[in-house]
Amino acid sequence: MRYLKQGKDAAAREEVDRKVRETVEAILADVDARGDAAVRELSEKFDGYSPREFFLSPADVRAAMDKVAPRDLEDIAFAQKQVRGFAQRQRASLQDVEVETLPGVILGHKHIPVNAVGCYVPGGRYPMVASAHMSVVTAKVAGVKRVIASAPPHRGAPHPAIVAAMQMGGADEILVLGGVQAVAAMAVGTETIKPVDMLVGPGNAYVAEAKRQLFGRVGIDLFAGPTETLVIADETVDAEICATDLLGQAEHGPTSPAVLITNSEKLARETMAEVERLLGVLPTGDVARIAWQDYGEVIVCDGYEEMLSEADRIASEHVQVMTDRDDWFRDNMTNFGALFLGPRTNVAFGDKVIGTNHTLPTKKAARYTGGLWVGKFLKTCTWQKVLTDEASAMVGEYCSRLCMLEGFVGHAEQANVRVRRYGGRNIAYGEAAE
Repeated sequence: MRYLKQGKDAAAREEVDRKVRETVEAILADVDARGDAAVRELSEKFDGYSPREFFLSPADVRAAMDKVAPRDLEDIAFAQKQVRGFAQRQRASLQDVEVETLPGVILGHKHIPVNAVGCYVPGGRYPMVASAHMSVVTAKVAGVKRVIASAPPHRGAPHPAIVAAMQMGGADEILVLGGVQAVAAMAVGTETIKPVDMLVGPGNAYVAEAKRQLFGRVGIDLFAGPTETLVIADETVDAEICATDLLGQAEHGPTSPAVLITNSEKLARETMAEVERLLGVLPTGDVARIAWQDYGEVIVCDGYEEMLSEADRIASEHVQVMTDRDDWFRDNMTNFGALFLGPRTNVAFGDKVIGTNHTLPTKKAARYTGGLWVGKFLKTCTWQKVLTDEASAMVGEYCSRLCMLEGFVGHAEQANVRVRRYGGRNIAYGEAAE
């Protein structure tokens, strides 16, 4: 394996992360201490936006939607239909359980939706309309009772298409509020914003860090960083499609990694040349160029096994596979946010319309979690019930001895009282059932 191009080293990336952590910590403390006053000041500072109310009324929502072209509303509806349909299939696959594990002993679990969720929709450099589909629609399919959706203002006003997507997706409350102040307000609560139980949705580095620091106080979908893309390719495809798929995600921001893994040095060098050509014509080339310069990588491997190993090491958010054995990569890869198999599909399909969720793990989190899906909004909670005296006494005897093995006398007595009452055994306090 050899690198034809490498990005910034880990130390340089950590210094950027450190500065973000410090800024976010101060903002969260301010919102926690001063509530609405802090939120308003931060909105004025970062977005130049200080309306009478940050919540949109039904009339405000209708006014915003009236500004959206009919064709755009149709496209939003089509995308949400795909996302909703796939989420419904996922929800249907999650079954409650009830089983008699021993005579008279019933165990089970049930899937309970989170009660209140805050969905953040980014709207800085790009108003990410699709993020409303991914979070709001999926939460509602899961059965979440209260969904509050928040997005920053766009040019001093609510972004009409984002508001439309939130409303059409089923949001119960819509906030026009951005950045750390938005997620802080939803998580911590203020005088006018009732707190939620869980935060979901992508965002910039500051939003991602805010969610990380708030985790525990509220649940989150996952730890998210800058958009990542990995292209795995051999000579069954050409440089144009590889370069396009790399830059199509690098335009997200100047810290977005875009990596090519191939077993063909010829394809690698042709792709690097094509990237330079496309950067000269891509309207978002100013951002994509910085990302490619600082975080782009090109790795040439000796064969498919080495390509697979490198891909699992990188554990990228998006993995585009274009080889003569795409299904082999699908069946053998273990660390990825989402796979896009073959040249006919691509990451943009998943980001916008095809139906899978685009909120995915970054910064190697794919080693231990998948992306946002209907199951993230569900708590799988167990229950148990003992139906007979005989079963209670029998389990109680085992429990008594195991508690005493660990020195938990009070625990043992919980078991012993059942053995005495339902099994007719005379066990003294502090003794184990024999």
